[in-house]
Amino acid sequence: MDLDDELCLCFHVTKRKVINYLRVERPRALSQLSECHGAGTGCGWCRVYLKRLFDETIAGQQIAEGELTAAEYARQRSGYIRAGGGTPPPGATPIEPE
Repeated sequence: MDLDDELCLCFHVTKRKVINYLRVERPRALSQLSECHGAGTGCGWCRVYLKRLFDETIAGQQIAEGELTAAEYARQRSGYIRAGGGTPPPGATPIEPE
């Protein structure tokens, strides 16, 4: 995923916003990332990716470039939601048709 791709598709939070939040605010707990425009508080799909970014930042590691494209990320989220993994809030990026 590129920096300007949405990491949280429920609240339209980009990877860049999350990285900047981590850099500027220096949260001490993973749960504080929810203060970054609500990231991670919708369907839950992005929480794994938020945790990875948080852990890399805490460890002082360079943020790795994503392995997934934005389109593949959205497709996987759609499967997650269809499988009962979470419910996106109103206004979230819609899930892709099967």
